[in-house]
Amino acid sequence: MTDGQRTNILFLMTDQHRTDTLGAYGNPCGITPVLDDLARTGTRFDRWYTPTAICTPARVSLLTGQAPFRHRVLANRERNVGYLEDLDPGTFTFVDALRDHGYNTGLVGKWHAGAQQEARDAGFDGPELPGSAWHNPVEAQDYLDHLAEHGLPPYEISDRIRGTLPNGGPGNLLAARLHQPLEATFEHYLATRTIELLETYAEDLRRGATPFFLQLNFFGPHLPYVLPDEYFDLIDPSQVELPRSIAETFAAKPPVQANYSAHWTFDTMPIETTRKLIAVYWGYVAMIDHEIGRVMEALERLGLTDDTAVFFSSDHGEFTGSHRLHDKGPAMYEDIYRTAGLLRVPGGAAGQVREEFVSLLDCTATILDLAGLDPSPAVDSRSLLPLARGEHPEWDEDIVCEFHGHHFPYPQRMLRTDRYKLVVNPDSVNELYDLHTDPDELLNVHGHPEMAEVRRKLTTRLYRRLRDRGDNFYHWMTTMFEVGEVDYDPTQSGLDESTYAAEAR
Repeated sequence: MTDGQRTNILFLMTDQHRTDTLGAYGNPCGITPVLDDLARTGTRFDRWYTPTAICTPARVSLLTGQAPFRHRVLANRERNVGYLEDLDPGTFTFVDALRDHGYNTGLVGKWHAGAQQEARDAGFDGPELPGSAWHNPVEAQDYLDHLAEHGLPPYEISDRIRGTLPNGGPGNLLAARLHQPLEATFEHYLATRTIELLETYAEDLRRGATPFFLQLNFFGPHLPYVLPDEYFDLIDPSQVELPRSIAETFAAKPPVQANYSAHWTFDTMPIETTRKLIAVYWGYVAMIDHEIGRVMEALERLGLTDDTAVFFSSDHGEFTGSHRLHDKGPAMYEDIYRTAGLLRVPGGAAGQVREEFVSLLDCTATILDLAGLDPSPAVDSRSLLPLARGEHPEWDEDIVCEFHGHHFPYPQRMLRTDRYKLVVNPDSVNELYDLHTDPDELLNVHGHPEMAEVRRKLTTRLYRRLRDRGDNFYHWMTTMFEVGEVDYDPTQSGLDESTYAAEAR
């Protein structure tokens, strides 16, 4: 591949997917051979983070190359707490740029990047599916037509797993057994529709040299984990090693975390149920890997493998019992902020592991770069192509993430360095974790006297990075913490001086 060449792009994306479910990232059960092969033939990023661990703002960041605070679509529609629900008209997206550059652009699966605007409105080909569902939209007409066309049975579940809410009501559905064969699952349907669109694009490419961008977005392994027998029972729960952070006490932690634990009913279920939930979650990942394999086989059959860049990532992670939590929420732990990131590009390095701090946000500039387009409109994004090619450019030694709320407004900012993580929680205690000695983030050392110098340096660094980005969260930090020299007057005392001068006259 040479600069300026228009490369085909296949973007594979899951929802709420833990990094440690992939063999390439250490899972011992061999459940992801397809994604592990992608890591073997491309680049595995070990420090790949989501800009925010919530579906819609993370997906809009990928679309625009803008951090959430900048694009301002900050919450999922179903739990919106008063933020924008759609991008402002005229906002730059990589889809518009690719289409203007002669690309076919398709998206099959979960959209969830707006309320009024759907994937088709944004310039994507593909089947019409509900845009804001957090689970498989099994009532979508195109899926029902697919079942009818192939004589497949309808969606039906049993063996539901759920806890009890603080008010005594039944908790959210966490998992269930699906009474359909694999061929009838929504995941199989999505892979089938992706292969069909890939075949159409391959023909366009052959006839008119029209390159393509094709994105396959699974709704899973987001809860509820609804799987047919062969995957619901694939993993023996006794094989599952429980995360050490199940020992979480929430001591010296923001109280919201214990509240979220109650909301997700962790303590109302026996530990055997938690172990089974993790086993079923791994089974879900295995099923998705199988369906990705079908798409990768089609790519090879169509002769596109050598000319197509392939991405794999997710919008964010999942707790699955870690820190006595499920889902995601106002807790900036590695479980939900660090995600898998794989990238294979034509002519790129094979089997390499990169330790630079990178982000889902960086995919936007990378997509533009692969298309031979200027990546600079993706203002908070940086192309990963030099890293994927085995080069060693200068790179930031830390990364900033943000959160704005889910169910209720809850602003947070995070700085992650090689060793430490700082989380600023304006309404509560701040958090500081030494990830070398405490990788499970159980001990908040923010208030420990011996951490004073580390705390000061990290706070100053976060403050400066937020100011440089234009994220107004820094205003809170200016008056509340030691942030070093500032070049403006946060107290607006100049107004007092002007008043005094007028009175003196």
